[in-house]
Amino acid sequence: MEEEARKLLEEGISKKLVSPGKGDPPTFPNGTKVVFHYLTRLCDGTVLDDSRTMGGRSKPMELILGKKFKLAVWERVVISMRKGEVAEFTCDTQHTSLYPLVSQSLRNISAGKDPLEGQRHCCGIAQIHSHHSLGHKDLDQLQASPQPLVFSIELLEVLTPGSFQLDVWAMSDTEKLELVPQIHEEGNLLFKQGQIKEATEKYYNGIACLKNLQMKEHPGDEAWVKLDLMITPLLLNFCQCKLLQGQYYEVIEHCSSLVFKYEDNLKAFYKRAKAHAAVWNETEARADFAKVLELDPSLGPSVAKELRAMEDRIRSKEKEEKGRYKGLFDHNTPPATATTVSLL
Repeated sequence: MEEEARKLLEEGISKKLVSPGKGDPPTFPNGTKVVFHYLTRLCDGTVLDDSRTMGGRSKPMELILGKKFKLAVWERVVISMRKGEVAEFTCDTQHTSLYPLVSQSLRNISAGKDPLEGQRHCCGIAQIHSHHSLGHKDLDQLQASPQPLVFSIELLEVLTPGSFQLDVWAMSDTEKLELVPQIHEEGNLLFKQGQIKEATEKYYNGIACLKNLQMKEHPGDEAWVKLDLMITPLLLNFCQCKLLQGQYYEVIEHCSSLVFKYEDNLKAFYKRAKAHAAVWNETEARADFAKVLELDPSLGPSVAKELRAMEDRIRSKEKEEKGRYKGLFDHNTPPATATTVSLL
């Protein structure tokens, strides 16, 4: 253990054992899955991230060793640990410069967003040296002024290669492409069974998987467009789930991005029209429904039904508002009696 600590120190990593683990030190061949909780702090004690509380839940980090994870120092420190061990690692700036990007992705995931949301189409180092905001003040400050970080790690599990099913993020590009149709089909089955929340997650995972691949291509290139065409039906299904969950503004946002790229996407216009109608955007809803009819006149009866439903809701809302304000201005209050003031 002392020899390992000396090697780490030579690499700019100081290890402090907090609680020893159990058993012999495990081996860590490439393909090993490690599961651990982490707490990231600045050297002054300021906490940046905590896997036990991020996103309001406790979710440990999972890594597959040898997959070139963006923050290589985490792989380096966990292979110095035993299962059940808790240790603190103070890491020089050379090891932490990419932490803001990693943290942004982890925070996105914990909030149910695309892990790559907000990241530009360039390598990690290029992003670090750009002036692009990561959407979090503490990460922007760390990106602008890289500094050493302290990682408190508790190693929970060490799983040998072949003893577990690979997560999507750990798959090769080929494996991801092969998996997406399966994810899509599983989402469709869950949707038919009425398990909307679970179907939403499936569609989201498929979208995130393809967007991860798309980030490696130049926008507009043939490979990028091909992936985008694979994303579109998944995104439309995702929007249908969000419609059923009442997330109307999210539907409007996603469908708007689709019709911007594909002006004849009937389903995107239809779903956006329904979302606009649900949030009282009557003008926008009518415009989208008109576009639907332009693209497919056979949908006239369906569109007419949606318009009647919208008009009924509008009339009901207007009646409710009239009832709410009725009487505020028609009370039979007698006029005030004028008072004469003598100036003599």
